[in-house]
Formats: sequence, structure tokens, C-alpha cells
Amino acid sequence: MATESRNPRSLGLDSMSAIEIVRLMNEEEGAVLRALHAAEAPLAFAAQKAAEAFQGGGRIIYVGAGTSGRTASADAAEMPPTFGIEPDRFVALVAGGTVAKDRSVEDAEDDIHASITALNQMGATRKDIVIGLAASGSTPFVLSAIHHAQQKGIWTCGIANNRGAPLLQIADHAILLDTGPEVLTGSTRLKAGTSQKLALNRISTIAMVLSGKVIENLMVDVKAKNQKLKDRCARIVCELTSATRDEAWEMLEANNWNIRDVIEILKEPEPSRVAG
Repeated sequence: MATESRNPRSLGLDSMSAIEIVRLMNEEEGAVLRALHAAEAPLAFAAQKAAEAFQGGGRIIYVGAGTSGRTASADAAEMPPTFGIEPDRFVALVAGGTVAKDRSVEDAEDDIHASITALNQMGATRKDIVIGLAASGSTPFVLSAIHHAQQKGIWTCGIANNRGAPLLQIADHAILLDTGPEVLTGSTRLKAGTSQKLALNRISTIAMVLSGKVIENLMVDVKAKNQKLKDRCARIVCELTSATRDEAWEMLEANNWNIRDVIEILKEPEPSRVAG
């Protein structure tokens, strides 16, 4: 298993200086982008399936344990504020439950029943898709979720970092991120974890772009929950219209900080503009 193999470049890790270790880790991270380049077509297909599920009212359900689970949880959590969607549209099922999102619960990944129970409790249907993540590609919690989803007729995707891994063989769609052995042997929170984070960035972002949640390269459905995001909303309105910042701010305040509504109002002839 590549992710558990010893990296010949780091055999003397314990005798290296801090700067030598930083340099080595930087060089090794190049494998992450090479793996992502090699997986461009599979990633794009997964993103298209995610977009189709979202547009059809379904959910994108991530399943993972350990680093993979926490990576999935982080991606799902960022979707509502970034794209203005409901929090139940991108969901992460993490081995060990809520506790495991903050700290390690290593034995939970062997529970083959927990992920099945979770899928049943959330009422997963064919409208949804299930994306399983596991660096090893053999995590029981993830494999059982994929099997169960398929029994329900749900489309599945497997993302793993080892060629020929069971997850890649059983999922309807396989994404291999061949990042090789880690600098610290077996520590897949490093290259493998980084590659999975970037893979989910691509899948979720592309799904939202294809679903019309972006105009040009601007997040027009962002939720203005703080001062920084209100400033962003005003800048977006200024980018997409001829409004000044003060005009954009005033219009946004009068329209519940809804960028799309403000843009539509500003497109109307001057006499018909009615704030609120």
C-alpha cells in the first residue's frame, strides 16, 4: 500500500534540520498537484454528477473517517455561507459522529454498521449521491456506506490514494489520487489529506458553478453574516453594475443583503427602482 510505504527521501527525517524538513515537504507536495492533474477527467465527471444531484433536489453525501472525514466535514460546512444553500444539501457522515469532527476516534472507522444506520436515518434516496473518501481505500466505515448506497440505487464515487484499493473497485466512479508514500510514514493527513481537500474543493465548487450559483467568478449568493461579508457583497454589486459603493451598500441594506435582488433592481430603468 503506497500510503503506508516508507518514503526513501525521508529515511533520515529524524536527523534533518527544520529548514531541510520544510524543503523536503514542499518538494513532496508536488505529488499532490500531479495526482490532481492525472485525475482531471474523473474529478470533472464527479462534479457534474454532484451538480445534477443538487439541481434535482438531492444531496451530496460525503462519507469518511479520520482525516478524510474531517476534510469532508470542512468542505460541507463551507457550502451554505459561500453559496447561500441550505445546510442539508452537502452533508458529511464522519466515523465516530460529531465528536470525531474535532478529535480523533480511531476505532470508529471499523464500524461497518454506523454508516449504514446514518444513511438510513437521513433517508438517503436515488436523488442523492454518496462520495466515499479513504486514503487507504479500505476503510470499513466507508466501504459499507458505498455498498449500502448502491443497494438503494444511489450513485457512488470513491476517492482513494492507493491504486487498486477496494473503494475504487466497488464504487460506481473511481478517483485515484496517487500521492505516494508520506514524508512521515503512514501519516495520511499530509499529502493524501491535502489531495482529498483539493479534490472536494473542485467537486463542490464546480457543482455550484454549473448550478448557477456563480456569476462570472463572483459568489452572488454569499450570506452577509458579518462586516467582512457585507463588504464583499457591496464589492460584488459594484463589479456587476455601475453602482458606487455607497449606492450598493444602501441598496443591499434595503434588500436584506440579497445580491441578486439588488442587481435586478439596478438593471431596471431609473424611475422604476423601488428599494425594499
